[in-house]
Amino acid sequence: MCRPRVGRRNKVPKMTDTGRLRTLLDRSEFVITAEMTPLLTTDPDEFRAAAQPLKGRADAVNVTDAAGARVSMSSMAAATLLLRDGIEPVMQITCRDRNRIAIANDLIGAAALGIRNLLVLTGDDPKGGDEPDAMPVFDLASSEIIAIARRMSDRGEIPSGRTLSGGPSWLVGAADLPFDPPSDWKPDSLIEKIDAGAEFIQTQFCFEPKVARRYFTRLGDFGILDKLSFIVGVGPIASARSAKWMHDNLHGVSVPDAIIKRLQGADDQAAEGRKICCELIQEYHQMPGVSGVHVMAPAQDAHSIADVIDASMVLTPAKAN
Repeated sequence: MCRPRVGRRNKVPKMTDTGRLRTLLDRSEFVITAEMTPLLTTDPDEFRAAAQPLKGRADAVNVTDAAGARVSMSSMAAATLLLRDGIEPVMQITCRDRNRIAIANDLIGAAALGIRNLLVLTGDDPKGGDEPDAMPVFDLASSEIIAIARRMSDRGEIPSGRTLSGGPSWLVGAADLPFDPPSDWKPDSLIEKIDAGAEFIQTQFCFEPKVARRYFTRLGDFGILDKLSFIVGVGPIASARSAKWMHDNLHGVSVPDAIIKRLQGADDQAAEGRKICCELIQEYHQMPGVSGVHVMAPAQDAHSIADVIDASMVLTPAKAN
């Protein structure tokens, strides 16, 4: 069983100009981030109520940018609502929907609203969303958006060279997918993101710690673990059926047969899924190269995420990777 949470969240430092997430990563503290898809609503209170279970639990909360290419409240608006409620947001921004002018405008707007954390993603294909006739933009690659954000933050300039007043201070992240690397593999994509200025990585679900351990060992061979903070994706699987769906439909996600069988044999599959997630968090906490976990749940169930965080938290010393 996972040990109960012991109040560590009450001691998390308040938001600073550089943000809570950066503060914790700089201290080598093990972080727990969560993820929410903004609701299809114009009622701010509806979204704020949905996010409340994560307040005081997650160190930061990602808000997705039209995840699955489905229309929702904008990630910038949702991040701003979280911030006003004392929840540190990570604003996701994708390459899919905007040209470089709109991306730069949104970055400047996000900084003006006090958003300090960005996660840059390619974005899902519109053909799989609720507007399949939408024209994808992809004017810039994710590494180019990372570079723009860092140029604004580090040099106070927009891409054209014009001076940006105010000086944003961002922690800029990107996505990755742990896997079993072949002997001749090189982390070219990660190196490109590092060169662009990425500072942290949040990964897709990884339900196989042995695979993750081999992956991070290889990254260590290239010196990458000294340059990026890695936050590994985990989640409470609701049922064996859900596990099979994830295995078959989510790119790069493998749910081991042992987990599926364990869920099938449980009297309460959702409770067993939460227990498995707690065990994964504990294992990743001890893994060299891992700076935290990113908890995602089916249907973005904040209550389920909160239950996992409550069940898995323990007082631990700062972790040196």
